[in-house]
Amino acid sequence: MKILPYHVVDCIHYDTGGHMRALQITNKQVTRESLLQMAEIVPGAWVGVRIAGLLLVRSGWRSTEVAELFGLSQWSVVKWIQHANKEGTAVVEDQARPGRPSRLNDSCKQDLEKALQSSPKDFGLQRARWDGVVVVEYLKRVHNVSIRVRRAQVLLHELGYALKQPMYRYVQASKKGVRTFRSALKKTPDHTDRGR
Repeated sequence: MKILPYHVVDCIHYDTGGHMRALQITNKQVTRESLLQMAEIVPGAWVGVRIAGLLLVRSGWRSTEVAELFGLSQWSVVKWIQHANKEGTAVVEDQARPGRPSRLNDSCKQDLEKALQSSPKDFGLQRARWDGVVVVEYLKRVHNVSIRVRRAQVLLHELGYALKQPMYRYVQASKKGVRTFRSALKKTPDHTDRGR
């Protein structure tokens, strides 16, 4: 009989027949999608995902299986493998990405998030709803920061807001409103009698 360490013994569960069964996650909130979303949010989480992916490849998984598990393209996993073969374990670390640094600092984003909870009219913007154009104008006026409309739309999405098409409604006049309008309407003289 093999003796297991105490922490492994605590993880073994038995069914009603006394047979060992594997642990399973039963909480409905812990899904593959929710875990991958957490990897997007938590700083450095993708380092762990890359480590896990490379460990799976080392244990015999194909790149397509790893890509499917983590919701990635096969090409992403292939690049991990190619870089690991060239650079070793340095591939798992996050690399600095090229490009211009963001013009929006954290305090500017926090101010924008607070502003989004109120009407654009509170900031002197003559619009009823926030959208990319209004966010660009707000940032220009309040923070003297210029960004493009598409970047503002992405920023709204990052802050948890969804852009929706405005809904147009055609309002029918009520009978009372029609009567009021007709009573206030003045008749114009008939110009057909002039020529007589």
